[in-house]
Amino acid sequence: MTKAFLFGKYLPFHKGHEAMISFALNNCDFLSVLVCCDNQEHIPGEVRKDWIEATFENTSNMEVKILRYDNRLLPNTSQTSLSVSEIWATEFRKHYPGYNLLITSEPYGDLVAGFMGIKHIPFNLEKDIHPVSATAIRNNLFANWHYLPAAVKPYFAVKVVILGTESTGKTTLTEQLASYYNCSMVAEVGRDLIPDSTDFSFDDLLSVANEHAKKINEAVCGDSPLVIIDTDIHITKSYARFTFDIELPVNEHIYNTNKADLYLYLNNDAPYYQDGTRLNKTDRDLLDQSHREILADHQIEFVGISGSWQSRFEQAVSEVSKLIINKSTR
Repeated sequence: MTKAFLFGKYLPFHKGHEAMISFALNNCDFLSVLVCCDNQEHIPGEVRKDWIEATFENTSNMEVKILRYDNRLLPNTSQTSLSVSEIWATEFRKHYPGYNLLITSEPYGDLVAGFMGIKHIPFNLEKDIHPVSATAIRNNLFANWHYLPAAVKPYFAVKVVILGTESTGKTTLTEQLASYYNCSMVAEVGRDLIPDSTDFSFDDLLSVANEHAKKINEAVCGDSPLVIIDTDIHITKSYARFTFDIELPVNEHIYNTNKADLYLYLNNDAPYYQDGTRLNKTDRDLLDQSHREILADHQIEFVGISGSWQSRFEQAVSEVSKLIINKSTR
């Protein structure tokens, strides 16, 4: 029986890693993937383990394990070195007694396997199947987004939420930004499930919360890391408090799905438009106060957007562009 292992940091797990695991599975009877986590890294080992397991969820002859280590005791380098390879081989021998195959995409694989007394099969040393590295992804998320498997994308998605009360241009601005940045967007599902803001039930709001989270989960796996979202769970909670004087119960998963990197709040200084399905202007402005109270209760910081429609768009582009620069070069 051929028992193989491979190891890496997977910061993040990308399609090059995925291809190597698939290659390894075709060359062994059982595969163990070791996620090596030093004590200075900010992405938890459990998150990286989940990425791999989700990507290979239908694979029965594979396990994923986590190795936590102190980088003062084990060298934290990918350079090919006899001394470093021997140290890591000694560590791997503790975790993989009885294993007879190592698979890597690095020249040091021969050295590590040699010290362990097992076979090494290199995979795509030229790295031309998926010409990317985890470092490149961390340095420029937007340029390398297409190298991330679907299971990884939600963690790195850049979410911008457009907030505000009724008739302040949220839908228009969401569509404008999505078009300008050629990115994914999540429309306000409340307008589909609740056509009339003056006629809905508390259960309708629960449906909105669930469906909106579902749409966000779909959007963050799209072709762009940037997702523009029209309203969020805080607005749904505000409607519950404003209309029924009841707090909307929201589970942790839905709330976390709605968390964003940037919140833009459209002030209610835009021309009021009544299409027959909206609150009257007085109630609309009272709802604005409710929205702001909910955001304050949840300690949500936002950037206020005001002025003409063109001015709102320009202000939003300025804020989103600053966010993209920050996320692209971190």
